[in-house]
Amino acid sequence: VQLQASGGGLVQAGGSLRLSCAASGRSFVRYTMYWLRQAPGKQRELVASITGDGSTNYADSVKGRFTISRDNAKNTVYLQMNSLKPRDTAVYYCNAKWLIYDTWGQGTLVTVSS
Repeated sequence: VQLQASGGGLVQAGGSLRLSCAASGRSFVRYTMYWLRQAPGKQRELVASITGDGSTNYADSVKGRFTISRDNAKNTVYLQMNSLKPRDTAVYYCNAKWLIYDTWGQGTLVTVSS
């Protein structure tokens, strides 16, 4: 698959954004999808993941604020981000993994102002 992320932008602290990651190609449902982020000067970190059948996992730092979901009919994964904080500022990447396949989207910038 190929991935195209979108939905980033500038938002005030406490606000919300929804990121989307559209996949092209076949067998999207077989892929576990991930959202990761990289803040300036920091290492890339896992934010959330979702399997093809909808099982999810979250980083402790976003639990209760972020929700990952997917629409397999639309080949799209989402990240709903609520109660955003300045420390959520980062470039957000979507990633797809299945067997030996490991594909990255181009990243979308989220900036949260205080």
